[in-house]
Amino acid sequence: MEKLAGLGPGIFLDLKFHDIPNTVKGAVESAVALPGLHLLDLHALGGLEMMRAAAKARNESSGPKLSSPKLLAITILTSMDNAALRGVGIAGPASKRVVQLARLSQKSGMDGVVASPQEVRAIRRACGKDFLIVVPGIRPLGAAGTGRTQRSKKDDQARIATPTKAIRAGADYLVVGRPITAAPDPQAAARAIVEEIESALP
Repeated sequence: MEKLAGLGPGIFLDLKFHDIPNTVKGAVESAVALPGLHLLDLHALGGLEMMRAAAKARNESSGPKLSSPKLLAITILTSMDNAALRGVGIAGPASKRVVQLARLSQKSGMDGVVASPQEVRAIRRACGKDFLIVVPGIRPLGAAGTGRTQRSKKDDQARIATPTKAIRAGADYLVVGRPITAAPDPQAAARAIVEEIESALP
């Protein structure tokens, strides 16, 4: 972790904690002691008390408050569409459930949420300009799933958007994985995505 911390502005520890409140509290206490940690996530579906326990553990950590990581609650995974939600007993469209979970996360003391690009505007309206929104499901221009291209069998993301659309909707951070790691030339893919991001910024 120390080596990683020295490479950039901070680490996003994407461990997606989801357990009973006391277990998540202990996990957060251990995580916040790690060097260079900037963002840490857990599942909003763990509920209000679990998220409150996580926030309390972070807030009571012995480290300097300025270096405490931001806590993010994962709303609905970007791999899940409305049919997948119905399959696990969650009724209603994903967009409504995501906003409901974002409000609950804010109430519990989370600093922000992880949500698909399709819900960013609604979350911003519901939770305000200072609530962080981290957006996975990013597919650059020309990638499978953008424009008129249908979802690829190799791509399990259901709710996606380009970097430009996500930024203009109000995203604070973008999570980009396979468009870089699975590209024939990862460096070129990363440069192209950075250029697209820069062109979308105000």
